[in-house]
Amino acid sequence: MDRATVSMDAFEQVDRKITDHKTYKAIIMKPILVTLFLVLNLTCFAQGVIKPASAGFDVWKENILHGKIDSVAYPSTTVGNDRKVLIYTPPGYTKNKKYPVLYLLHGIGGDEKEWFSGGQPHHILDNLYAEGKIEPMIVVMPNGRAMKDDRATGNIMAPDKVQAFATFEKDLLNDLIPYVEKNYATLTDREHRAIAGLSMGGGQSLNFGLGNLDRFAWIGGFSSAPNTKTPEELLPDITAAKQKIKLLYMSCGASDGLLRFSTRLHEYARKNAVPHIYFVEPGVHDFKVWKNGLYMFSQLLFKTVDTTSFSKYPVAGAPAASNVRNAAYPQILPDNRVIFSLKAPDAKKVQADLGKKYDMIKDEEGNWRVTTDSIGEGFHYYSLIIDGVPVVDPGSQTFYGMSRMASGIEIPFAGGDYYALKNVPHGDLRINRYFSRVTNSWRQMYVYTPPGYDSSQQDRYPVLYILHGGGEDQTGWAMQGKTDLIIDNLIAAKKAKPMLVVMMDGNLSSGGIGGFGEQALKNFENELKQSVIPFVEKKFRALTTPDQRALAGLSMGGLQTLYAGVRNHTMFSYLGVFSSGWWGNQPALSNPQYQFMKENAAAINSNIKSFWIAMGGKEDIAYNNCKAMMGKFDEMGIKYTYSEYPGGHTWPVWRNNLFNFAQLLFK
Repeated sequence: MDRATVSMDAFEQVDRKITDHKTYKAIIMKPILVTLFLVLNLTCFAQGVIKPASAGFDVWKENILHGKIDSVAYPSTTVGNDRKVLIYTPPGYTKNKKYPVLYLLHGIGGDEKEWFSGGQPHHILDNLYAEGKIEPMIVVMPNGRAMKDDRATGNIMAPDKVQAFATFEKDLLNDLIPYVEKNYATLTDREHRAIAGLSMGGGQSLNFGLGNLDRFAWIGGFSSAPNTKTPEELLPDITAAKQKIKLLYMSCGASDGLLRFSTRLHEYARKNAVPHIYFVEPGVHDFKVWKNGLYMFSQLLFKTVDTTSFSKYPVAGAPAASNVRNAAYPQILPDNRVIFSLKAPDAKKVQADLGKKYDMIKDEEGNWRVTTDSIGEGFHYYSLIIDGVPVVDPGSQTFYGMSRMASGIEIPFAGGDYYALKNVPHGDLRINRYFSRVTNSWRQMYVYTPPGYDSSQQDRYPVLYILHGGGEDQTGWAMQGKTDLIIDNLIAAKKAKPMLVVMMDGNLSSGGIGGFGEQALKNFENELKQSVIPFVEKKFRALTTPDQRALAGLSMGGLQTLYAGVRNHTMFSYLGVFSSGWWGNQPALSNPQYQFMKENAAAINSNIKSFWIAMGGKEDIAYNNCKAMMGKFDEMGIKYTYSEYPGGHTWPVWRNNLFNFAQLLFK
């Protein structure tokens, strides 16, 4: 035995997780039986589409040949000490034969034993050998955290530990591979060397494999993590990639939050006609998916691969994040098409309505189903129309919008990291009831308090009053707008000041178009000044000077901001107008506002530190009104800043507006 090989008894004492001693022992058979097994079962052949694993693929089976796993230590000049690695040798391994090698990498919270402890790769591979489905190969499971103390303890996200995963590339190429090829009977050309991994290890595999095509020809990423480089970095030379890559394999669970990293590489490779397999299965970020990844990937290795079958691998839909608990539908496909399903056996006609209506098809069991076109990223209201009656989808959460309770669907957004739920300090959303002297009724508001609000009793905070659009209420910014997550993440990144955010009910209609006119605006102004602000400044530790108050709103809320914010420019130092503008066809409403601004232009410019106007591009229904309004502002010399974010009159635009506007406040 090599001097670096640890005896199995010693290894079992080191790692109590490894208890099944028989999994390490190669079953000794007569040489002729081993030879016959290899000849009959391990011949090279091309595969079609590999099917996912069935039950029992990862369990010990007694009456088959078994490989062997050793824990060894190799000298690392990169790290400066010996490092541990697990090495699997296949059934019947002999130094008289040369073998290809698969380097199999763990995730950010694991080490060289993670695959063994959680994935049972030895059982998976042994069973595949017994069925004659894979080539005999050596599998190397290293510790991908290349640092002197490479244990998965303490803060695994510490900068030095994260950097060590990148450093491992040097350790792998310069230390580990040479050690394996010196001490084991290996084939040493790139065509017989593969790399794959899970999560962080999946990112490493894509980074190192695609970054070193002179060393690897077979590359797999299972649920690859955010350390994965951009597609442009991974595939800088498309021609070379097409020539050198034998297999590029990406798999992930459909409900895995990291799916987007595999998807973006898939889309780039597809756009550039780089052959690859993209397999999305039902599942999350766990070993169920990763074990299946190894099961399928290993069957393709070191054989003639049929690239015409690559596009035939299935892509599963994932239940939308906006579904109610345990609801399977709606499902979102990776290309953002949506599958709607409803059981209504007695219905005569069912449609899904997302602005565009889709006729649903009924099956024999009374289930109605349809797959839509690709839907834009972000939040969308929708209804199911049953025999002409719009209703909410029982599989979806409901939101107040369109002046009624409606279903809503959240389409994953690659650029939506700023409103993602992250491991950062979180504030609170508080529901408060107050009595309004303006409406002579009880009303409700949502108030966001920043992290640490209750523990730092001496601190006082600036306040942003933010307003919803027509057909919505105080829940709009709290639920559809994800205000708390946006502000939490900005505060954690030190891009925004800790602040209170007040989300009031702006529905105070009285006359005008759709119940909205000058009197409704005046009612809103009174409610804000006489009820909402006094309540907030009494109940919460709010700073009360004008330079510590901001007012913003979307659509109808933007008009309310233009009215109450401009007319009370001594109360607010920051105004945000999202997807709004005075109506050009209602001079009776707009002209008095322009006249007031003209007469008070100097004071408005002096008191308002930031007058921020944003639109959702030309497809925004308020675009023309806003452009005409800004022309009036220019004539009057009113100072403002204009921002444009494509997406129309929708919540994805307004979330982005809040994200950018909040960074300007109270500085």
